Amino acid sequence: MSKPISESCLVAKLSHYIPLSEADRKHLARMEETEVSVDPQNDVFERGDTLGELCVVKSGWLYSYLDLPDGRRQIVDVHHPGDMIGLADIAYPHATTSLRSCTPCILCPFPRSAMEDVLVSSPRLSALFFSIAARTQIVLIDTLRANGRMNARERLTFLLLSLLTRLRITNPEMGDTFRLPLSQQEIGDFLGLTNVSVSKAFTGLEREGHIRRFDRH
Repeated sequence: MSKPISESCLVAKLSHYIPLSEADRKHLARMEETEVSVDPQNDVFERGDTLGELCVVKSGWLYSYLDLPDGRRQIVDVHHPGDMIGLADIAYPHATTSLRSCTPCILCPFPRSAMEDVLVSSPRLSALFFSIAARTQIVLIDTLRANGRMNARERLTFLLLSLLTRLRITNPEMGDTFRLPLSQQEIGDFLGLTNVSVSKAFTGLEREGHIRRFDRH
């Protein structure tokens, strides 16, 4: 079922970067015409699955991850409302990572052909999508550098500030408080830390007055 363009999370996110024309908004709204509900802690797809669709996150949190040969898990990205999932894999027939929900989610899947229509008919949107993909690559490099060169407390601080910055894109009125639905295990899998290290980092930041925690916020 179609929804008003004003309700589009994707429009809200992309409007942060450039003014969008009515034609641009209609292109983006078509990507959110179909909605699928996903329960928490479910794999939407796994690495190696045929990837015939991309999707927009309307609500909830998810993460992309890899299972390592030794049985551990490496989370490589966290996804919020307004994010488009699958853009990095658009040149490949199969998913390069697995996608898992960590909260109840609503996803809006759309065929690759919808992206092809945008690339053909809207040079501005095409340039914006490529710019966001390039920015995502830079953020990934920054995360790798943080995980390789920072201590546990610095890595956790980097993650919290990164999440806050991203959430403010579609929630410009929010302050410095947000709900963090990731478990300590999931945070550790993203930062390359153990549960104990994550717990000590949180306790240290809280003890020194840098953060406050209450009810997962």
